[in-house]
Amino acid sequence: MSRDQLQSAERSEASAEAPFLELLARGASADAYEQPVLLARADGQPSDRIAALERAKLLALRVRSEMEGRRRREAELSALFETAHDLAGLRDLDAVLQAIVQRARSLLGTDVAYLSLNDPAEGDTYMRVTEGSVAARFQQLRLGMGEGLGGLVAQTARPYVTDDYFQDDRFQHTPTIDAGVRDEGLVAILGVPLMLGPHVIGVLFAADRRARVFEREQIALLGSFAALAAAAIDTANLLTETREALADLERANEIIRDRSGVIERASDVHDRLAELVLRGGGVHDVSAAVSEILDGSVQFADAGTAPGDALEVSRAEGHAVRHGDDWVAAVTAGGELLGALVLRGHPGLDPVDQRTLERAAMVTSLLLLARRSASEAEQRVRGELLDDLLDARDRDPRLLRERAARLDADLDATHVVLASRLEATAADADHEAAARRRLWSAASHLAATRHGLAAARDGGTVLLLPLRPGDTATELARRTAKELGTAVHEAVTVGASAPVQDLAARPDTVAGAYTEGQRCLEALRLLGRAGDGAAAEDFGFLGLLLAGSRDISGFVERTIGQVVTYDEKRGTDLLHTLDAYFACGMSPARTKDELHVHVNTVAQRLERVGRLLGPDWQSPARTLEIQLALRLHRLTSTGQH
Repeated sequence: MSRDQLQSAERSEASAEAPFLELLARGASADAYEQPVLLARADGQPSDRIAALERAKLLALRVRSEMEGRRRREAELSALFETAHDLAGLRDLDAVLQAIVQRARSLLGTDVAYLSLNDPAEGDTYMRVTEGSVAARFQQLRLGMGEGLGGLVAQTARPYVTDDYFQDDRFQHTPTIDAGVRDEGLVAILGVPLMLGPHVIGVLFAADRRARVFEREQIALLGSFAALAAAAIDTANLLTETREALADLERANEIIRDRSGVIERASDVHDRLAELVLRGGGVHDVSAAVSEILDGSVQFADAGTAPGDALEVSRAEGHAVRHGDDWVAAVTAGGELLGALVLRGHPGLDPVDQRTLERAAMVTSLLLLARRSASEAEQRVRGELLDDLLDARDRDPRLLRERAARLDADLDATHVVLASRLEATAADADHEAAARRRLWSAASHLAATRHGLAAARDGGTVLLLPLRPGDTATELARRTAKELGTAVHEAVTVGASAPVQDLAARPDTVAGAYTEGQRCLEALRLLGRAGDGAAAEDFGFLGLLLAGSRDISGFVERTIGQVVTYDEKRGTDLLHTLDAYFACGMSPARTKDELHVHVNTVAQRLERVGRLLGPDWQSPARTLEIQLALRLHRLTSTGQH
């Protein structure tokens, strides 16, 4: 080639490079580099010119790619530097981790980035920080160790990437993880481990909602961010340990400073409690004084309302016992449990304050014994009034109401009569008498606090208690059995009557109700339910025999009321089907002949009955009650017509 031809070729190459240099200068997109070639072809320029433009285009694209790579590396280094700077001035771990996840998402250009941490206490891993997530279930994921892509990263301590999460079987899929990933719409996921020494403490993820191949440089970049995140967590843990150590030292100094004050307070406690006893203070006065001394809330609780387990331990050991954030000190006298002092919301109780609470419990027991002796006269009066009602000695309603009002009782309210008896067998007559006295004392105390009456009767006690709105005789009987049993520390069986009214006008009602309560008590014992409480309504058709008044409609309603209502509302014939079913020996085949219907119709009706009455409606005990209820319903319906 001659010199002129060579110079001409160089000028052609230079002119071909010019438009691409302009594109590089203004940072045009890769697609724009096709434009000069397309224009040359459209203008019909020579092939050597088009070839020169193609060569210039490829060269320009390589330059552009190199420039983009350098800019990207500069941005990555800048982000890593900024993150390291944040770590150096660490104040808020959450803020640092959030910044790491945000920068990782931005630099990798992913839809979502997130970070999970291991929880050694729970034995799983949980989502700590997310960026770009829109699904609540995904943000709250807790995963078992070894589950999902993160589990594979944690097990191998190596990065893992999947182009299509749901088609990748290298890791363990679980319904919980898959549901969260599906809610978020993720497809391609990259995970790198967070390492502290040889241990994996979590995983940093970058993910897209479309298929994508993560490059080696991107995996390395996310690994760098993971290293910074692990360093941030380690630094935060060290700071936390340092702060806790300083706090422990400060608390130790406070304990030393307060010790002299504690000793002075103990002396003050002794003086104040002694003064309370001397001036005839009450239980609530003791609680108020100890609350002020211990700088907390101290309350007296009955044996039935105090925390049961802690109360028994305190009673057995003779010391105050911690119960959650509270302290419980049993109040006892002569082996009898009277209640407890409960210090609320004060878990950090030192030994001196614990002894203060125990001393207050002893003073409380003395005050309760004193109050008991003063109230025994009132208890005798309550017993005498109930005896008069049981024996119907006084038939003057006005006088009965006046006597009840002086005892804060209302005979015009709805009441339940309860017969109670101890179940434990005493070793001798003295022990039996002592046990009965404890039961009588507990019953009297219960009657006084519930605005009722109590009396000793037939080797046990009888109580007349008002029935609260929404309460039932059964619930009252069970509650009374539990409260009396807790108070005397032995099993107590309680039988209840149906609710009774107008006691002042009809005092003989009380005697009949007491007889009904005794029948229920004996039924409980015969059925092996000693220590429980019940009313006649709890015994099914036996309740008709136990009850003082035959509540036939109530029995029918409890037994087959739902079937009756269903027939009435829908015009069905389930009751007639039941009658025929039992009459045919519970044979569906014979029943369909009796009713002149298809056997499937019988099966469908019986299935509906099962849904109304419960799955055990064909058990022997239930079928007996249901057949009796059907006959009683038929009789009462005939009588009404």
